[in-house]
Amino acid sequence: MAPHPVIQAVIDFSAGAAGGTACVLSGQPFDTAKVKMQTFPSMYRGFIHCFISTFKQVGLRGLYKGTTPALLANISENAVLFLSYGLCQDAVRLLLRMDKGTELSDIQKASAGSLASIFSSMALCPTELVKCRLQAMHEMEATGKVAKGHRSTVWSVVRTVLRTDGPLGFYQGLTSTIVREIPGYFCFFGAYELCRTTFAQHKGTDKDSIGILPLMFSGGFGGACLWLVVYPIDCVKSRIQVYSLAGRQEGFMKTFLGIIRTEGFTALYSGLTPTMIRTFPANGALFLAYELSRKYMMDRVGAD
Repeated sequence: MAPHPVIQAVIDFSAGAAGGTACVLSGQPFDTAKVKMQTFPSMYRGFIHCFISTFKQVGLRGLYKGTTPALLANISENAVLFLSYGLCQDAVRLLLRMDKGTELSDIQKASAGSLASIFSSMALCPTELVKCRLQAMHEMEATGKVAKGHRSTVWSVVRTVLRTDGPLGFYQGLTSTIVREIPGYFCFFGAYELCRTTFAQHKGTDKDSIGILPLMFSGGFGGACLWLVVYPIDCVKSRIQVYSLAGRQEGFMKTFLGIIRTEGFTALYSGLTPTMIRTFPANGALFLAYELSRKYMMDRVGAD
């Protein structure tokens, strides 16, 4: 039997938090390189150059800048995302007049994931702003966009945002985040579920019994599809969140058109290489942690 809705919500929230933690711990250096290349593409010849330069300038810790807010961002985003994902699946059933508990198709689950991303964006945006600023602080100082000597800690960035822009300053880039998440998570959940279905059909089993490696591959494939679709939007979001440290930044469309006009369309894909390298281990770890922890908790409460 299905658990009480409140218990189900707690399980989905906790499993999402576990997945978010696994995602960050397995992919943070690649995310740091992505943000640096998105915001200062002319400073780096490529992914390897960015890695080596960062290591020479600030050491190994430079590749892990922003890990604390990244953990907060991913834990909060994925906890809210998977909590909302379960609730949005119920909403899809309600809209389609399906019985509660009826198994949804892969496309219907993708639609539920897309809807859930609106809620997760609200949790993600503030912590991702802090993370991106920490990751690109060295480049902001090197290019003279901010004065040198800034203390680049989580709390110093938080204090700066509150002092200069107030609480709403943490939501700079929210529009870009939502524009990115809605199509991105349709592809993310759609590709993940479709890949699991394919493995299940091939192995002659159900989707929950395909094994660890197929599960991780399905998660990585979902992540790859997400980033290929939304990467230019993510680049604009990173620019807005990082450059707003030096003063008020233009909105999504003006920033988007400005990048194309001054740097060319390819600038919107700066940092794609480390992102694609990161996506398989990071998203594979995310879904592995989510599915295993969720199954464990469901078994503990005696749910089918």
